[in-house]
Amino acid sequence: MLLVVAACTGPSGGPQTDFEIAEASIPDLQVALQDGRTTSVDLVDQYLARIAAYDRTGPALNTIIRLNPLAREQAEALDAERASGVVRGPMHGIPVLMKDNYDMDWMPTTGSSLALAGLRPADNAFQVKRLLDAGAVILGKTNLHELAAGITTISSLGGQTRNPYDPARNPGGSSGGTGAAVAASFAAAAWGSDTCGSIRIPAAVHNLFGLRPTKGLSSIDGILPLSHSQDTGGPLARTVTDLAIALDATVGRDPADPATAILEGRETPGFQAALDPAALDGARIGVLEAWMSEQGSAGTVTRVMRDALAEMEALGATVVDVTIPDMDDLLSNTGLIDLEFKFDLMNYLAGVPDAPVSSLEEILEAGLHHEALDGNFRRRNERAARDSPELTETMERRRALTAAVLDLLDRQDLDALAYPTMRQETALIGTAPTGATCFLSAHTGLPALTIPAGFTERGLPVGLELLGRSLDDARLVAFAFAYEAAHPKRQPPLRTPPLADGRTPPPVQISTDPPSGDGVDAVMGVDLPTGTLSYRITIPDLAPADVYGTVLRRTSGEDGPVVVLRLGGPEEPDMTGAVDLSPRLLLDIMNGDLELLVHTSHGPDHRSLVPPARP
Repeated sequence: MLLVVAACTGPSGGPQTDFEIAEASIPDLQVALQDGRTTSVDLVDQYLARIAAYDRTGPALNTIIRLNPLAREQAEALDAERASGVVRGPMHGIPVLMKDNYDMDWMPTTGSSLALAGLRPADNAFQVKRLLDAGAVILGKTNLHELAAGITTISSLGGQTRNPYDPARNPGGSSGGTGAAVAASFAAAAWGSDTCGSIRIPAAVHNLFGLRPTKGLSSIDGILPLSHSQDTGGPLARTVTDLAIALDATVGRDPADPATAILEGRETPGFQAALDPAALDGARIGVLEAWMSEQGSAGTVTRVMRDALAEMEALGATVVDVTIPDMDDLLSNTGLIDLEFKFDLMNYLAGVPDAPVSSLEEILEAGLHHEALDGNFRRRNERAARDSPELTETMERRRALTAAVLDLLDRQDLDALAYPTMRQETALIGTAPTGATCFLSAHTGLPALTIPAGFTERGLPVGLELLGRSLDDARLVAFAFAYEAAHPKRQPPLRTPPLADGRTPPPVQISTDPPSGDGVDAVMGVDLPTGTLSYRITIPDLAPADVYGTVLRRTSGEDGPVVVLRLGGPEEPDMTGAVDLSPRLLLDIMNGDLELLVHTSHGPDHRSLVPPARP
């Protein structure tokens, strides 16, 4: 008996190389380039093959707005440099992606808005220029929540991006396209921006590392603005080392961004130099008790957080529960986006030759924005003037909030505050996300780093956030490095496996122990990109009346075995079908935590599902 499961097909051809890029770190890529096992052109082709296989088909993540037509040409030039003995540094020849609010002088900057689809900036953003100087290859631009104004990554130009760990759920935002692309290994690393959580939330829901830097450590020149007082930009990465390499390439003083004057007379932090596997030994971490609810759906996130903090304690950190007195009151009315967005966007558009629109009001009048943003944009467009008593009061409240946070750090002799980046699992698409904590860093200008803490029972990633003092960014990254070295939590999404000869791999076949036969003939397979289980099960030796039901049962639960999926019911000796698996069930199958149970008049027939080899 054969089970026929149609595999998703990827590109018609693919780069021929033995080097696997899925989950490869930047140092891994550099070693392969140095050893001649691959070239930058090959890397570009392999990443493009993964994008072709998984961005519009398979899990259909929808992360990419536009690919760079010059990517292979850039890679060829960098390969030629390497062949001549010139290697610029650790980013030389490394393919990366940029959120589509970073200016590039050869590609549009759209903010994922239909209104800006033809906007052509005159020059490169500061961080883009730094990356090009470092030898990076820019593969293309990623989708974002339209004009960076939300945290679910939906837009009029790019549509809805989906989360590779569960495509039914949102990818965070506004850098959701960036986060999903890095999680799915569409590039070695990718750049986002963070005005209130837009780097950290996508990092948290994609099992990634993401730093919102101290305001002024990285330049926002050439980044389409949301709020110049809160905007920051930087990378998301799968490992701390990759994050450090990417940060070293792009942070620094920029006369075009007045906020970077914070670095004047100071040495720019060095992230790679700060990496220390013993960094947590002796550190004091205060856990914000108010954001660690043990109740309801937030409790599943808190349990993951508590386990991660206990692991930090085992590495020598002292972890204490703390509170910021009157925190809710201090946080209220401290955001600047509503006050600055309309005017910052207008100023940016005025500086772009032949911009297709000149204001938020023109975007609204033309109807070239997604309906999900309509109320948001109209409310912000009602602002009459940039300067107002409300702005003055907000700035005063921000100073009071910052003083309270620094006072707590000093009184408790803390190196960092810890709390979940999102207090709830990432929401289903179409459902409003809840539980964000992004404003504590965004409204104080203090650095905050999201670290993969583990996964909930549903198989969804949880991010632990560490907030530190101004320009303590490298120390936070060192803490993350020490934690990752001892307790790596990175697990790639099952829905975007390595390609097979440049194509989407065929379904993995699921066997049973004892094997099929002996009264039950079962053939099963899982198509990973679509998350579909196909099965054909026959019970040939019994009359239909003797068959009660056929199910999959989880064997690894704390409270004992439990049925998780019905495949056939009474009087069904022959079953053929296909079902979409939840992230938890897909993980259960790949981990071998399920069994096939055929219940008949003769009693239950148990057959363990043998975990398949991962592609």
